[in-house]
Amino acid sequence: MSETHGEFLVLHELVKAARGRLPKGTWDYLTGATETETTLRRNRMALDSVAFRPRVLRDVSKIDCSGRLFGERIRLPVALAPIGSLESFDPGGGATVATASAEFGVPMFLSSVTQPGLEASAKAAPNGMRIFQLYVRGDDGFVDDHVKRAIDCGYRAFCLTVDTAIYSRRERDIASRFVKPWRQAAKGFDFQAGLSWSHLKRFRDKWDIPLILKGIATAEDATIACEHGVAAVYVSNHGGRQLDHGRGSLDVLPEVIDAVAGRAAVYIDGSFSRGTDIIKAMALGADLVVVGRLFLYGLAAAGRAGVVRVLELLETEITASLGLLGVDGFAALDKTYLHQAPPVRTPHVLSAFPLIEEGY
Repeated sequence: MSETHGEFLVLHELVKAARGRLPKGTWDYLTGATETETTLRRNRMALDSVAFRPRVLRDVSKIDCSGRLFGERIRLPVALAPIGSLESFDPGGGATVATASAEFGVPMFLSSVTQPGLEASAKAAPNGMRIFQLYVRGDDGFVDDHVKRAIDCGYRAFCLTVDTAIYSRRERDIASRFVKPWRQAAKGFDFQAGLSWSHLKRFRDKWDIPLILKGIATAEDATIACEHGVAAVYVSNHGGRQLDHGRGSLDVLPEVIDAVAGRAAVYIDGSFSRGTDIIKAMALGADLVVVGRLFLYGLAAAGRAGVVRVLELLETEITASLGLLGVDGFAALDKTYLHQAPPVRTPHVLSAFPLIEEGY
C-alpha cells in the first residue's frame, strides 16, 4: 500500500495536489490539447455517453480485476502511457515511473523523449514490464539502434507512434510561451513526417520484437496494420493533442476491434480517468487500457508513491464497479452490460472529477 494512502483517499485529491504544485506552463501542457480542444472533449464525451446495465443475484464475493499481457498476469488491464518530459513532473522522470509501475504490477510505456532514457529507466526497475515507444528522429539506423538497445534492456515490445507526422498547435502551450525541454533541442522531425507502411514492413522483416502501432483511428488503418503483422493496434488520438475535431477514442474502438478480428491485440487510451472508464473499454473488447494524464496527476502530486496511489484507487473503483455490475472479473463482461445514454455534464479535461468544481 502506498505511503500516501492516508493523504489521498479519492482520485480528485491527487488532481488538486498536482495542480497546486505544478507551474502554470507545465499544468497547461498536462491538461491541454490542440486548438479548440474538441478531440479531448470528445474523448470524455464518448466515455460519458455509455451507461451500464447491471445484473443482480450473481456471486461476486471474490472479484479478480487482473488482466494479461504477453501471456503474463498483470494486476490491472492497465498500462502507463508513453509521455514526454516526465522529468517535468518528478526529477526522476521515467525511472520514477518505472519503479512505481513495477511496484504496483502494471506495465509502462517509456517515451523516447523523456529522461533519464531507456537504459537508466530499465535499470531502475529491472523486474518491471516495460514497452519502449519511439518518435522517429533519424533514418533506419536511428530506428535500429533504438530497437537493439530496447531489446538489450529487456523491453517486452516496441511501439511506434504514428499520429504525429506534423506537430500540432497546442494553444495553451503557445499562449503561455511554454516549450517542452525536449523540443528545444530536438531535430529530425522530417523523419517522423516521412514514415510510411514501407518502414513498417522493413521493421517487421528485420526484428522479432513485438511491434505496437500507437495512433490508429480507423478500421482501414487497423486492417493494414494487421496485414503487416503488428502485435497490437493501439487506438489513440494522442489525448486530443494532435488532430482537432477527431472522434473520441471509445467511439473508434468498436470498428477497430471488428477490423482486427482477433489478429492482434487492441489497446486504447483517451481520457480514461475512472475505474468505470476502464470497464467500458474492456466490455467493448479492448485488451489493455492505457492511462496518461491520470498517472501524471499522481506523479506531480507525490512522485513514485503518488503514481502507486492512483493505481490503488483505480483498482478500488474497478473492484467495486465490477461487483455492482454482477461480474467477478473482466472475462465475464461483454457489450450486453453497456447501453448508450446522454452524458449528464459538459465534458472537459477534469469533468471526471466533479467534486473539484464543488470545492472539495
